[in-house]
Amino acid sequence: MTTAPSPIAEFIDAVNRHDEEAFLDAFTTEGFVDDWGRIFTGREAIKGWSDKEFIGAVGTLTVTEVAEEGDRIVVTGDWRSNHANGLSIFSFETQGDQIASMTIRAGH
Repeated sequence: MTTAPSPIAEFIDAVNRHDEEAFLDAFTTEGFVDDWGRIFTGREAIKGWSDKEFIGAVGTLTVTEVAEEGDRIVVTGDWRSNHANGLSIFSFETQGDQIASMTIRAGH
């Protein structure tokens, strides 16, 4: 499968449009990003990280695979930005229609 379920599909669309507000609004209040073991919790911390390494780096994600593993949605894709490039794995946990966590690791 290469199409992620909602709300992940909307999140990826927001990222690829470089829509910072929609990107930040996708997370729960206590949501966090785990970027290779560096944890950013809450809107301000996520924004600070994203300003340098995600939305601010004009990143785009081309999805190559989507899998559901229990409560997690795992998206594999080609990440291209001014900060980093390469195959990456994004693991999401959702809470209702928002993202509770996004974990980023190297793709295989």
